Amino acid sequence: MPTPDLVAAELTLTGRITTASNATFLGSIGDVVVVYKPIAGESPLWDFPQGTLAHREVAAYLVSQAFGWGVVPHTWLRDGPMGEGMVQLWQEQDPAQDAVNLIAADHVPATGWKHVLQGRDENGRMVALVHEDSPALRRMAVFDVIVNNADRKGDHILALADGHRHGVDHGLTFHRDHKLRTVLWGWRGDALTADEVDGIDRVSEGLHGEMGRNLADLLSTDEIASLAARCARLRLAGRFPAPSGEMSAVPWPLF
Repeated sequence: MPTPDLVAAELTLTGRITTASNATFLGSIGDVVVVYKPIAGESPLWDFPQGTLAHREVAAYLVSQAFGWGVVPHTWLRDGPMGEGMVQLWQEQDPAQDAVNLIAADHVPATGWKHVLQGRDENGRMVALVHEDSPALRRMAVFDVIVNNADRKGDHILALADGHRHGVDHGLTFHRDHKLRTVLWGWRGDALTADEVDGIDRVSEGLHGEMGRNLADLLSTDEIASLAARCARLRLAGRFPAPSGEMSAVPWPLF
């Protein structure tokens, strides 16, 4: 089956993802299923410049590529039925798997899972937010620190049948100020592995090469400088950070 030109071939809309806060459409380019987020459909935000979320999604993909872990599905900018926007390859989740979950607080597994926080649900029952303790999610947590992800919700983690985990919805990234909000706090204080440190080094090195030149078309000079500084800080610390600052450390809603 021939592969269509993902940049120039016609993008046809097939549906709308109504749960998204910005205009988000399901579409196809030939026989390839994609997600399309037009810049014209981005909702204004008080802390991120208007019309930049699609660019940040593409920048997140470039950094993911430098890490070499395949965290972010293939993502690019192109024209579409509602103008220029972000296009990303659709990923089919495994409905039998949940990488992040809310469970009864007295049923947290002793192994294989990390406890993040607990509270009461709408019925007053104690529940716990947990996520799997896996290398794939550890790498995603490192990625989130580096890109300064302000919106890592549970539903932004796609569990694939083969065990791979993709992260999606990266519009709220690369802010020059600390904005890290995530459900993946289970390894706070733990030492980074050699593989994780090597990934950070690849991103730092990439900033001086082709990735850095490509990011210059997507992010501001200050945002790229902050990205480099986060790489240096995490590399020096050698361990996962703990929540800091006065803002919430988790996004809301959690899913």
